[in-house]
Amino acid sequence: MSLDIVILGVFVADTAYRAARPPRMGETILGKSFALGPGGKGSNQAVAAGMAGASVGMLTRLGMDPFADMALATWSKAGVTSLASQHEDGYTGAAYIFIDDATGDNAIIVCPGIAASLGPHDVDAQKEALKTCKVFLTQLEQPLETAEYALDVARNAGATTILNPAPAAELPDSMLALCDYVTPNESETEAITGLSVQSVEDATKAAAELIRRGARAAIVTLGENGCLYHDGAEATHVPAMSAGPVLETTGAGDAFNGGFAAGLAQEMSPIEAIRFATATASISVTRPGTAPSMPARAEIEDLLRQNPG
Repeated sequence: MSLDIVILGVFVADTAYRAARPPRMGETILGKSFALGPGGKGSNQAVAAGMAGASVGMLTRLGMDPFADMALATWSKAGVTSLASQHEDGYTGAAYIFIDDATGDNAIIVCPGIAASLGPHDVDAQKEALKTCKVFLTQLEQPLETAEYALDVARNAGATTILNPAPAAELPDSMLALCDYVTPNESETEAITGLSVQSVEDATKAAAELIRRGARAAIVTLGENGCLYHDGAEATHVPAMSAGPVLETTGAGDAFNGGFAAGLAQEMSPIEAIRFATATASISVTRPGTAPSMPARAEIEDLLRQNPG
C-alpha cells in the first residue's frame, strides 16, 4: 500500500499528575487529578496528518503492553497506518508529567522505552514505504543517526523531506543538507544556529543561516506571531490565526508539522501548506491534550475560509 506520508518517531503514554507541589524524596502526597493519554512527537504528528485527510504511516517501535494497545487504537481512530514493530524485550514509552496546580508549570520525565533503540535496521524494514511516499517527516526523540539515515533514504527516493528538530539539539550540516524543510521553533532555532530569535527579523536571519548550512527551506515557528518561511530567495511572514480562546499549547508544534506534511502531500504550494498547518495548530490549542486535540480536515478548511490569505 502506497502512503502519502511516512513519519519516523516515538510514541509515549503521557501520565499527568496535578498537585500543589512535587513530593520530597521518601514522601507520599495526595494529588488533585490524574490524566492518561497518547503522546510522543512523531505519534502526535501522525495523528494530525491523518485527521487532516492524508494517508500516513507511523514508523516506530512498541512493546507488547497496554500502552502499545493505546498507540495502535489512537492511530486507528485517526486513520494512521501502523508501521511499528512490537517487541517483548522492552516496554512502550511513557512520560511522567508533574503539573503545579497553582501555576500550571510542569516538570517532565520521558522514558522512550523500546523506541530509544530505533535504528537503521528498522528503517530498512519499511524501506518500500519510504521509497514510495510523497513526504517524509521526522523529529529528534529517536536517535539522531536513525533520523539522518531515514532522511537520506527518503530524499534519495524522491520524497519531500521535513525535519522538525525537537527536542532542541545541535545538528550536523550533513543532516540539514538532507532536509527540504526544517521547522524549528524559536528555542530550537537558537540551539541549532546560535542566533537568538525574539522577532520576525531575528527569525529571518536565523532561517537564512539554516539555509546556508544546507537546508533547502526553513520555517521558524513563532507561536502567537505565526511563522517565518524562507525558501532561499525570499522570506515570508505568515501570521497566526485565531480559532477561539487558547486552552493548551502543548501539541501546537506537532499539529503544525502534521498539518504541513498533509498540505504538501496534497500538492499545495509551500505557502498554502503553511497556512493549512497554521489553521491546524490554531484549532488544536483551543482543546486539551495533544493527539486528542488534532482537528479534522473539515474544521481546518472552515477556519481557512474565515481567514482568506
